[in-house]
Amino acid sequence: MKLAFLTDEACLSHEMGIGHPEAPARLLAINQHLTETGLLADFLVPATTLRDDKTIEALWAEVHSVELLESLIARSPQHGYAEIDADTRLNCHSLRAARTATAMVMQAVDGIVAGDFEAAFCSVRPPGHHAERSMAMGFCLVNQAAVAVNYLRRTCGARSFAILDFDVHHGNGTFDIFKDDESVLVCSSYQHPFYPGRQSDSVAPNLVHSRLDAGSNCDILLRLIERNWLPALERQRPEWVIISAGFDAHRDDPLGGLCWTSTDYYRLSRLLLDSVQPLCAGRVISLLEGGYNLKALAESVDAHLRAFVD
Repeated sequence: MKLAFLTDEACLSHEMGIGHPEAPARLLAINQHLTETGLLADFLVPATTLRDDKTIEALWAEVHSVELLESLIARSPQHGYAEIDADTRLNCHSLRAARTATAMVMQAVDGIVAGDFEAAFCSVRPPGHHAERSMAMGFCLVNQAAVAVNYLRRTCGARSFAILDFDVHHGNGTFDIFKDDESVLVCSSYQHPFYPGRQSDSVAPNLVHSRLDAGSNCDILLRLIERNWLPALERQRPEWVIISAGFDAHRDDPLGGLCWTSTDYYRLSRLLLDSVQPLCAGRVISLLEGGYNLKALAESVDAHLRAFVD
């Protein structure tokens, strides 16, 4: 499978203060590791497509409330930080980073549609899967997985989608946005009980919850995927698959309590990719979500990318 790796230095400009785990160093660690292993040279696609702010914000408005977007823009500080919640802040570059992340998602879609590559990994931040329709939270400002779905609807008329979210935290934002939209299947694995504690807010036929107890290894999730995700995917028959790829289930992650290894992300990714390939002809876009131990994050992303190649 021909894979594109998309990233941009503008995503480094967003930061939330000294000691915050969701930091620019996350992308730098990924880039350094992939450079050392040679994968970055093989897959890196230059970010050459410029997008105007109005086009990007119009996409945001299709998945988020006007009130949320107006609040983010109004609260964007000229210096220092503006607090969204106890975990989430804006600096003067945060919205630029979020716009750039959206531009990378758009470039991924356009490149796959044009046949330039078959699949894409977007190494972007801030992450997005906690951002609900009317609330930014949990390090997340804009739900880029939801943006990807609506951009696909707009540009190529796709009608059926799957968002597969593996992360130590529940993808509450994606669930909230698509809970009344059966054209989008959303599957989420997460440690339970754990942040954000909103899992019970979203129950619908197109939403698949996969709860994992603290200390669980990846084998447990693989069994849940085979039992629950794969039959749902067969019923959904998605034309495109979006992966919200969180790497904080790693045993070394400071924010999680699961016991995965970097190799587990290869196993998980191969299972998902082998399962969706016949359904969507390889049209897969993976977006970086969690992962806060820099070494574990970089090695796990490496494993995730090798699953695409193999």
